Amino acid sequence: MPNIYDDVVEVARRTMVLFFVVDTSGSMEGSKIGTLNQAIEDVIPEIRDISSNNADAQIKIAVLEFSSGARWLTPKPVPAEDFNWNYLNAAGLTDLGEACRMLNEKLSRNAFMSEITGSFAPAVFLLSDGEPTDDFMEQLDELWTNNWFKKAIKVAVAIGDDANREVLSSFTGNPEGVLTVHSPEALKKMVRFVSVTSSQIGSKSSAVGKNGADKPVSKQDDFIEQVQIAYNSGDFDDDDVLW
Repeated sequence: MPNIYDDVVEVARRTMVLFFVVDTSGSMEGSKIGTLNQAIEDVIPEIRDISSNNADAQIKIAVLEFSSGARWLTPKPVPAEDFNWNYLNAAGLTDLGEACRMLNEKLSRNAFMSEITGSFAPAVFLLSDGEPTDDFMEQLDELWTNNWFKKAIKVAVAIGDDANREVLSSFTGNPEGVLTVHSPEALKKMVRFVSVTSSQIGSKSSAVGKNGADKPVSKQDDFIEQVQIAYNSGDFDDDDVLW
């Protein structure tokens, strides 16, 4: 007698892409880029675990750096279990507009969102310590017409007080999506928290309202709520040497 489980087929998981958009301009040289490199390298094993234990989605990672121009370090999103962080160097300008243009280009079913099994909305994590040196607003406005970007979890970390929070708020669409750190230790904590939390929320099927409400909340709102709780608790207080 054939086993009734012989014909069971494993259901293919959907994909959730975690985008790191990293400022590698000259002002990031030294402890800022060094700390950022170490922090992202350290959190990758946790993202791998989230992906491997998730029945709904496989997490993939894409990396875009911008300085004088911008470039993809990943020709296509890489499964978390296969991803290794390559250390970045810092030099040049801060061409955020070019980064927005290139991100918009890849947020398409003809590019990075082309999975046959389907894709959850991505998570986009921007890290920067300065002001754009190009005419970024036109490209950012165009990026905001992209439906993948509209639905994405979006967060920006302002590294030090020289980062333009108004610009970063324009990127995230919400001032509460901009988080400022002033020390290497705070940056390491923030990179870990944002990477893990956005991966957890972004790769699940839905978010449910508070207090048992049936009305779902957006993943962006769910993410912002979790970040603000942690942020206001003092978990990211700067307790190290300041930049």
